[in-house]
Amino acid sequence: MLVLLTTALLPVLLLAGRREAESERGGAYVALTLAVEALVLLSFVTTDVLVFYLVFEAMLIPLYFLLAGFGGTGSDPGDRTRAAVKFLLYNLAGGLVMLAAVVGLYATSGTFDLRSLADGAGPGPGAAQDLMFLGFLFAFAVKAPLWPLHTWLPGAAVQTNPPTAVLMMAIVDKVGTFAMLRYCLTLFPDAAARFAPWIAALAVVGIVYGAMLAIGQSDVMSLIAYTSISHFGFIILGVFARTGDAQAGSVLYMVNHGVATAALFLTAGFLVARRGSREIADFGGVWSRAPRFGAAFLIAGLATLSLPGLGPFVSELLVVVGTYPRWAVAAIVSVIALVLSALYVLWTYQRMFTGPAPAEVERTFGAGSATSGPNDSNDARPGELIVLVPLLIALFGLGLFPAPALDAINPSVAATTAEVAR
Repeated sequence: MLVLLTTALLPVLLLAGRREAESERGGAYVALTLAVEALVLLSFVTTDVLVFYLVFEAMLIPLYFLLAGFGGTGSDPGDRTRAAVKFLLYNLAGGLVMLAAVVGLYATSGTFDLRSLADGAGPGPGAAQDLMFLGFLFAFAVKAPLWPLHTWLPGAAVQTNPPTAVLMMAIVDKVGTFAMLRYCLTLFPDAAARFAPWIAALAVVGIVYGAMLAIGQSDVMSLIAYTSISHFGFIILGVFARTGDAQAGSVLYMVNHGVATAALFLTAGFLVARRGSREIADFGGVWSRAPRFGAAFLIAGLATLSLPGLGPFVSELLVVVGTYPRWAVAAIVSVIALVLSALYVLWTYQRMFTGPAPAEVERTFGAGSATSGPNDSNDARPGELIVLVPLLIALFGLGLFPAPALDAINPSVAATTAEVAR
């Protein structure tokens, strides 16, 4: 499912980034984007721990140049460079800790083959396994990101262009949560069980923290970035609950989050490019001038708050249902946090799309009337609809017909659960 997510989203992101692709540095932009895709796909399919580590680190290089070299609307080159360097330093630090754990794993087992390690060649219970588990977990928690190792994400997402931000949040960051499920649980089951309550506590803090900070944002792109921190908390909570429902929900959440974040961030990016500002206060009354953008933002926003009928609802429900038997308090607190997500999504929509349109919004998005209809010249254009409509259809498809996705996910989850139990 994650390979499918990656390969399906890349054409959408390249279409959304046509301005960059057609610029003087367009060849570099496309090449860097495809390099990130290739390395992410390799990280999903390799069964060699050393190869995984190498591509885990290598994907930082093209993504760094994308973050530093291609800015979004209102992005300052100095701020963009600092955000890219912060992203690189955080992730390199995580990779350095993981390297020590990879070396230790080979020293104790004599192999990098994931199948052999899962079959018993890996380290047994004890301090060595605990240390290796924490080394792997630290790198994945930075990548995901898990609170409090998240601070690089908002700046990087806001300063770069929207397609690159979506590439980072919807695809690259999934490598961290995927690796928690595939490597942390499979290679170090005893350590994973021992540290799971503490990781769940951090995940719940991240769920609430991300939602609360999203409410306080005045920058629409920053708001969406903080919502991702909250959603990654749900994904990580499901991984370490170690029940079939929770882990199936977690994997499905990775897919749904990728689609919903892409739809919401790209819609906001198109709006910001029109208006020339990321500030929520600079919008207002946009629905009457750009109803297609209004509908796309509303659907993507409702998916973000897990409205029934849209994809994230199914995955979030499975995570909560699967977590409750193991950690009832964590499940209850995470459900309460959903109220916060409704607050930041609906309040943002109200401020940006409803009410009278200010004069600047009138000039930017057209001056239609109730009799003549809106002036669609600055509403979503065909090229933008080609980007957004497939994402919105996918949100409805995953929400109304989740069975095909779950049928693909459940066998892998069952195998992982059985491996950990053994």
